[in-house]
Amino acid sequence: MPASASTPHNPAPPRHVAIIMDGNGRWAKARFLPRVMGHRAGVAAVRATVRAAADLGIEYLTLYGFSSENWKRPRTEVNDLMGLLRMYIHDDLEELHASGVEIRIIGAKTHLEGDIVELIEHAQARTRGNTKLKLIIAFNYGGQDEIVEAARRIAEDAVAGKIVPSDVDRELFMSHLATAGIPDPELVIRTSGERRLSNFLIWQTAYSEFVFTDTLWPDFNKAHLVAAISEFQGRDRRFGGLSLAAGGRT
Repeated sequence: MPASASTPHNPAPPRHVAIIMDGNGRWAKARFLPRVMGHRAGVAAVRATVRAAADLGIEYLTLYGFSSENWKRPRTEVNDLMGLLRMYIHDDLEELHASGVEIRIIGAKTHLEGDIVELIEHAQARTRGNTKLKLIIAFNYGGQDEIVEAARRIAEDAVAGKIVPSDVDRELFMSHLATAGIPDPELVIRTSGERRLSNFLIWQTAYSEFVFTDTLWPDFNKAHLVAAISEFQGRDRRFGGLSLAAGGRT
């Protein structure tokens, strides 16, 4: 059972929640619907979750929308997913802006059509500086690629004489990641019962708490988010140290 929100371990909600949105296809299959209908239902879950996160005082919400490995899916499904991103930004941008949501999209722009890149840049510019909630959408994103890209850019700086090897530390490396300036997620939620990261925020989740739910993403709602946060609040987060809750025992 999830711990009560009044638990002494960690009574505050996490500042940053990241979600691996999984199960759209299975949701559609269970209803004898095409996969695109599952993805459309997933967009509705995104809307509900963004609103819920803002209501609950979460400062940062990262959603795994499209991985760099998803290009392996059938072309028709990839086209459907691209169309849904277009639709979400087009239909929801002004509401998000009015609600104080800042949008940041991380991931490579390679393979993306020009109009999608323009939409992404417009959405980021339109909402820049909003403070109610920072919404980060990982789109065409892969954690391994992100780390390789950071290492490449650091190497380029070294070759250019901007830095020397001894300058490279954790903080400098983090400043070259796509999430520079964003705190690491304290809580990662994955829906649909799968229990793996799937190349998501590999560096940033080193000390994250994980909550796995069998709920398929289109069925995910505020109650599920509250339950996950409650479970997080019951965790004893030691970061490699001793347990304060257990009087210093490991």
